[in-house]
Amino acid sequence: MNWIYSNSDPLLQTLFGCFLIFIIIIVLTRLVGLRSFAKFTAYDFAFTIAIGSIISSVLTSSTSLTHGFVAMGGLLALTFLFSLLQRKFPSLKAAISNSPLLLMDGSEILDDNLKHARIDKEQLISKLREANVLNYEQVYAVVLESTGDISVLHKNSSNSAEFNEALLEGVRSTP
Repeated sequence: MNWIYSNSDPLLQTLFGCFLIFIIIIVLTRLVGLRSFAKFTAYDFAFTIAIGSIISSVLTSSTSLTHGFVAMGGLLALTFLFSLLQRKFPSLKAAISNSPLLLMDGSEILDDNLKHARIDKEQLISKLREANVLNYEQVYAVVLESTGDISVLHKNSSNSAEFNEALLEGVRSTP
């Protein structure tokens, strides 16, 4: 029964650690900003995974709370620094961030872009269904975002508003 529960398990220590980690994350996020847990780039994703791993290590007592706090603070500081540097140096942003990729241009599926992004046509069609697309003629564009999400931009059926091309600024049309 030790695999279910052992008298030596530090349950109170774990509960106390949960509380402290919760407070630490709130304080650090308030200091650095909500951008710290955003999902804009690959390093944002890696940061989120690393924070989860640190929290797990602290809560399972394989590392100290202080060590976990320093590690989380260091990662948040790096995230903050990189976000500042990306704004200041566009070449750095280009080096560490993926740019969005056009998957459909109007009703045309861009097969070369799907192949480059390693997305099956069936996956694209699934996203179209999720976006309530009834036929390809309703699609203005489909974009694979830098986060890995797929955005479907619809044509306006009432023609009351023109599409703003600025929405596709920075989107690559070729791989």
